[in-house]
Amino acid sequence: MSSKDLSEEQIQRILQGIRIPPQPQILVDLQMEQVMPDPDINRIAKLIKQDVGLAGTILKVVNSPFFGLRSRIASINQAVNLMGVNSVINIINGLSIKSQMSDETIVSMNRFWDTTNDIAQVSMQIARQVGYPNADIAYLLGLFHNCGIPLLMCRFDGYLKVVERSYADPGSRVVDVENRELNTNHAVIGYYTAKSWNLPKVLCDVIAEHHSACRYFCANNTQDSEIKTLMAILKIAEHICGNFRILGKQAEDLEWQAIGTEVLTYLGLGEYDLEQMEANFAEMGIGYCNYR
Repeated sequence: MSSKDLSEEQIQRILQGIRIPPQPQILVDLQMEQVMPDPDINRIAKLIKQDVGLAGTILKVVNSPFFGLRSRIASINQAVNLMGVNSVINIINGLSIKSQMSDETIVSMNRFWDTTNDIAQVSMQIARQVGYPNADIAYLLGLFHNCGIPLLMCRFDGYLKVVERSYADPGSRVVDVENRELNTNHAVIGYYTAKSWNLPKVLCDVIAEHHSACRYFCANNTQDSEIKTLMAILKIAEHICGNFRILGKQAEDLEWQAIGTEVLTYLGLGEYDLEQMEANFAEMGIGYCNYR
């Protein structure tokens, strides 16, 4: 049974003791501005300036190597103009999970957050490279695909040890181990978190399925879909960024070994393309070699 088929009673049981964070008010305000016929960039910048941490993050992103600017940007208004409203909202979505956690938990998960941001950036770049028309959705997927993990950390002591055992089991999906030990998993929790924040349906669906990739890339599954394309983009980004090392504490990416060739083929890529991407991102300080 997939998470989308669960009854309301099952949903409540799964989420017992886990508080799904509400949609932050600043995101509500920004979304309201986004749907206006002519969004007011100055109002958006003004909302961002109300939060020092958020303003700092926006400037950090716009001054990152991905934008390739010759001079650093120090103006929130200019940053929002360059990034666009959608990208700004994507970033706020990711930060809003942090706001629900204690300072101590955030510090202990610094590497997790850094890797999540890297996966989001890499997903966006891969989407552009393979011609996926909505790179913002790919970015948001990278940012949110593991959002269930910090929530489960708050719910279960020693949760990260469960994750390590999950990544170490070659005969099971990551979520299978979590299900056996916890009766839930971070993909299900992530799905309902994304859904509660009114994120696009395709995004929620990929989050729910992102550790069931073999179902989409096995030899007898030749069907094309947006879900499959986004999942392929995400799996390459996870592999490049070393998710298996950061979360799983593993030397080998068992999940990628099972589906990697099929994922690359589906997107019209080969091993050389992957090596080139790894080299390009390594120059930007992104890749699992930087987390060893």
